[in-house]
Amino acid sequence: MEKKRLLPWSVYFGLETEYGIAVLENADIDVVEESIHLVRSASQLGSPNLWDYTKEDPHQDARGFRAKELRQDEDEANFFSQDRQRPYSFEEIKSDFVLRNGARLYNDHTHPEYSTAECSTLLELVAQDKAGERILEECAKAASKKRRHTVCTYKNNTDFAGHSYGCHENYLIPRLIPWDRLVEGMLPFLITRQIYAGAGKLGWEREDHGMPGGYQISQRADFFTELVGIDTMNRRPIINTRDEPHANPKLYRRFHVILGDANLSEFSTWLKVGSTALVLEALQYERIPKKFFLADPLYAHRSISRDPKFRWEIELAQGGRTTAIELQNEYADWVARYVDLDHPEKEKVWKSWKETLDTLLKNPYALKDRLDWMAKFWLLQTFKEDQNLSWEDPWLQSLDLEYHLVDRNRGLFYALELAGDIIRITTDEDICHAIQQPPSSSRAFIRGKFIQRFSKDLINVQWDYIAFRFNGQTYRLDLASAFPGVDLETYCEVVDNAKNVGDVVRNLNLKPMGN
Repeated sequence: MEKKRLLPWSVYFGLETEYGIAVLENADIDVVEESIHLVRSASQLGSPNLWDYTKEDPHQDARGFRAKELRQDEDEANFFSQDRQRPYSFEEIKSDFVLRNGARLYNDHTHPEYSTAECSTLLELVAQDKAGERILEECAKAASKKRRHTVCTYKNNTDFAGHSYGCHENYLIPRLIPWDRLVEGMLPFLITRQIYAGAGKLGWEREDHGMPGGYQISQRADFFTELVGIDTMNRRPIINTRDEPHANPKLYRRFHVILGDANLSEFSTWLKVGSTALVLEALQYERIPKKFFLADPLYAHRSISRDPKFRWEIELAQGGRTTAIELQNEYADWVARYVDLDHPEKEKVWKSWKETLDTLLKNPYALKDRLDWMAKFWLLQTFKEDQNLSWEDPWLQSLDLEYHLVDRNRGLFYALELAGDIIRITTDEDICHAIQQPPSSSRAFIRGKFIQRFSKDLINVQWDYIAFRFNGQTYRLDLASAFPGVDLETYCEVVDNAKNVGDVVRNLNLKPMGN
């Protein structure tokens, strides 16, 4: 089949990361209180309390109906009931910042959450994600000084006691891809992707309960009990059906991936998102072969993560067995039939995908310089052997947690990176730029520039629009269709050159709301 020629990437991507939070001197802290103060430490980077919650609807299901209630609704209601006892307004509790780099930082109940701006290249995305780490690191330092105790943040997904928090991936894709094709195509891929995307952890878990156990390659695999569903906090599904595109719903769908781990390794993030985007692009043209289907996806998800010998064998629906490596290789070869790999970034991701799979087969230890789960495994295994410990030893679990500590002076991952034992995708200059500036080729550029230059005129903000005041009237800049080839270039040029919001109104011929 002839390959399709598309824009550099036919998807946009973004990451939402919930960070763990703790206080060094006191394990029994009020995590909501600490999260509120930590997020509000970012006041110099953006404008708080502008987010428009009335436009968010996580109940709309991609299968064609609206869920009356989610299992997480009761949890959220309980949180809000407790929050009414606090001396803060709802807005102060959420502390929802729209940042100058186009990202969003807010208190998501018991966790600070950083959502990157929409990105059109993987390099932008990795830089934006690492910018989030730097921002959270500085916020923790500021909160520590103000609160007079040591606030720690962790880029991980578990507290080892049966509670998991997410790192959600978002891919804006054409709605023309049939939903059933997406589900059947992404299930085997996402389940086996953990062999290079996992962050690794000690022990086994289930909801509200931690158990001793060996090392596994995924932090999240223990917490998924459904194949397909709309919930995210309980009875988590491998394929999430939330249909909230934050774009023109007639043209686009947001594929919301909730089973992935939070990665500190730039390479892991880059390959995780890049390979997923390649598969999503290929699914625009063809279904996956039925030989890819798994006999028991939920069992395979956990068994791959927990396999101590890293063989990752799985049963196929049509009979026989394969391995996660072999199936990922099949996916990569299938992708090459439908995706234009002449584009440099796509080609680089695809080649790295294949090379990583080949190395996993021959010598997975050779990937300790780029895969989180292997870097941590090597670190813990070396310490375990030196100290003659078992995998169940609490000392190892504390080292596991310190791998994820977001503090470049104390975190074990950063120590490996500083020593040159972890390869990089970005530079420090890329990350510093991403802290201060939005991606240049997505609608986030417009959002970020408004925060930088016209924040005093803003009323509220959402992913797909900006509302602001001019001459006593309210205007709305619609970004729902602001993508390359539509309005993006025009919008960016006008906002970048505007001296005030009046220039935006005049040059885009905006009309006041209600007129």
